[in-house]
Amino acid sequence: MSYSPGARLRALIARPGAVAAPGVVDALAARLVKEAGFEAVYMTGDGSAAARLGMPDIGLMTMSEMVDNLARIADASELPVVADADTGYGGPINVRRTVREYERAGVAAMHLEDQVHPKRCGHLEGKRIVPAGEMVSKIKAAVDARRDPGLMIIARTDANAVEGLDAALERAQLYRQAGADMLFVESPTSREQIARIGKSFDCPLLFNAALSGRTPVLSLKEIADYGYKLTIYGC
Repeated sequence: MSYSPGARLRALIARPGAVAAPGVVDALAARLVKEAGFEAVYMTGDGSAAARLGMPDIGLMTMSEMVDNLARIADASELPVVADADTGYGGPINVRRTVREYERAGVAAMHLEDQVHPKRCGHLEGKRIVPAGEMVSKIKAAVDARRDPGLMIIARTDANAVEGLDAALERAQLYRQAGADMLFVESPTSREQIARIGKSFDCPLLFNAALSGRTPVLSLKEIADYGYKLTIYGC
């Protein structure tokens, strides 16, 4: 049996309910999450930019900076780490390198988004998205690049805030067909949107419980009842 970080996370997700992954920005916070009894942890891009640069999440963190942070968090927590990988830091070739570097650092799952680089935090105004075909190519490159089949590739779409929920759902379906293991439709703005997303797919879904964002605040049980399997709590 494989006990890779990705395999461990997949086993957690296979259980009833939703897995909670509190967001952290450094190794100390990651160790505290473990001591608190959580079974997974999330390396947040927004928080990492704030802690390491003192700047907002507007695409300033480099891939190497994120990988360094990820390795420290994975080592300190010994938990499956879900990590923000922004846009993959370039085109499909860049995505391939990003996947290899994140995997080497110990990631269990990583989410890639369809924003134009430099990206913006998912709950900020002014986002722009790339053509769906470009993101499909990135997802295919990510799936092909991973060495461990347990590593989870999460496809995130920010189309809801730009083109509406119908477009976001269409994009997410394309990303699933391209090989994404989990889907992340960012920034639903109502319980109705949350429910519709939850009913639209036959694969695991990620819910971003951003307390200061546009999405309604829900309990972990409510999130699971809507059909989501993994909940990240950004910071």
